[in-house]
Amino acid sequence: MQSPLPVRDGVNATRLRLPDEGPWDTALDYMMHRWGHIDPQGIEDRFDAGEIVGEGGIPLDRATRLADHTFIWYYRTLPPETRIPVELDILHQDEHLLVVDKPHFLPTTPGGTYIQESALVRLRNQLDLPDLIPMHRLDRMTAGVLLLSTNPETRGRYQVLFEKRQVQKEYECVSAAEPGPGYPAVDFPVVVRNRMTKSRSYLLAEVIDGEPNAETRIERLETFDGGTPGGAAGTPATGNGPQRLARYRLEPHSGKTHQLRVHMASLGLGIVNDAFYPDLLDKAPDDYTKPLQLLARGIRFVDPISQKPVEYRSRLELSEVARTRP
Repeated sequence: MQSPLPVRDGVNATRLRLPDEGPWDTALDYMMHRWGHIDPQGIEDRFDAGEIVGEGGIPLDRATRLADHTFIWYYRTLPPETRIPVELDILHQDEHLLVVDKPHFLPTTPGGTYIQESALVRLRNQLDLPDLIPMHRLDRMTAGVLLLSTNPETRGRYQVLFEKRQVQKEYECVSAAEPGPGYPAVDFPVVVRNRMTKSRSYLLAEVIDGEPNAETRIERLETFDGGTPGGAAGTPATGNGPQRLARYRLEPHSGKTHQLRVHMASLGLGIVNDAFYPDLLDKAPDDYTKPLQLLARGIRFVDPISQKPVEYRSRLELSEVARTRP
């Protein structure tokens, strides 16, 4: 359902479904029930100013009956945010697509405590593109190629590519060169298949019994000496000399939440600086010197407009790899 309110400051208006019945006579009564303990005067002021609207953009007032509307829209009051000290790099832009290098720590879309400090809102404001929509998502801690639609009229043609799995993605990560204690040796390249699930109420994705729904091909590209022994989260400590690390190519053939992180951890090769897998670490402030060593390196597909194969590649380098380069 399209919002009757335009994007403002890069952020969509919030849509709220009103209940069909209840102990509330008016829409104001219901909103006071939900949020009156936070900002009652602000809610009343919005109704008085006509800033809360129904379908077709019809303004509501204090007397609007609850039964008069099913959905209403309004702009949230956004708290101030501390700027995340990272920048987006534009790789490609045309009348249909925007392709960027998303840095580590920046979420793809608004959510939780990150609204203005998301790739989508930053780009909408920076490029004056209120209709910008991401075609897929990268985790906040994952960097790399992110594809966004700039044109609502052609957006569906690109969305179909993702729905039909006609987009090939390539990732890189850094982990230990060999599996940790208790894990068997791995003969690369290897394909990991299992069944994964992720509930909204639980932070981590889980592997469960059943028909596989997640598949990743993993190839080891190179090995090199890491920093302090066992100093990188997600990799086993050796206790003697520099840790041997490796750069891996990951090719997911499905798109489950945290799939690559779970599949690497299942081999005893948890990704460097992963605070979730194989072990959930205590929540701590972001350490910008230790980004998750996972990068969306490339994306390729047959463009539905030009009918030509296209490929977009990240210009970023994982910090553990960059440290070894001359």
